Amino acid sequence: VVVAARTEDKVQALAAEVEGHGAKALGLRLDITDADSCRTVLDQILETFGRVDVLVNNAFSDGDHKPFLEADLTKWRQTMDVNFFGTMQLTQVLAAQMVTQGDGRIVIINTMSAVRIRPNFGAYTASKSALAAITKTLAAELGEHGVRVNGVHPGYIWGDSVELYFDHLARKKGITAEEQYQEVASETALGYLPPSGEIAEAVVFFASLVILAPLTAPDDPRSTPSTGGSAVATGYSHEDLQADANMTQQMSAPNASGPMHPDDQTNQMLERSHN
Repeated sequence: VVVAARTEDKVQALAAEVEGHGAKALGLRLDITDADSCRTVLDQILETFGRVDVLVNNAFSDGDHKPFLEADLTKWRQTMDVNFFGTMQLTQVLAAQMVTQGDGRIVIINTMSAVRIRPNFGAYTASKSALAAITKTLAAELGEHGVRVNGVHPGYIWGDSVELYFDHLARKKGITAEEQYQEVASETALGYLPPSGEIAEAVVFFASLVILAPLTAPDDPRSTPSTGGSAVATGYSHEDLQADANMTQQMSAPNASGPMHPDDQTNQMLERSHN
């Protein structure tokens, strides 16, 4: 497993946690807005593992949270540079390697804000909506090369950061934290907010070889795990360690390959602003 992000101490801490689960891990510094950084990471991955099997794009910037008429569009461009162009820059570099290999899986972590539109989230929503659209384009273009591209759109995810945020909202409204939780949870089909581990399970599914089984012949090399390879996760934070334990164990089996977003807290698995 390769863990790559801007903040080196967090990257190394997560890599150590992955190795604690019995997998080989490589922690790398990566800035997805820097083309040279993306290419350097690919070179390091190939030198260590020889191939790239999975890419999980997690990095994001949450924007300025201002009404459009008051917004500084320069800051919108900065948000777009991370959420859209930065993600595409890294994906382009690694997807080319996957096409050369003849297979690969790309999972793009998105947000419910791409489909649930609210005021003051223009920069974030616009960038994530663009990411949702290009995910479908990539799936259409790369599928013929054996590369599968999927997106995951979480809503509220229950964890320490969301709990603190709900406590803040509850105090502001003069209600209890439980009442705040129920107010939000009542909007979901199941009436509760899932922990980050449940989102990780969806990512594991899209990253796994399970989805290849119906599409490959028994003698197709893609129908069995490779004997090496790597799974690349970008933008992770040390807070995600427990949530990612399931993903780490499954993706790296021996032969397998800031403040949180205010209000909707969509990406508990992500480190703010691609740190």
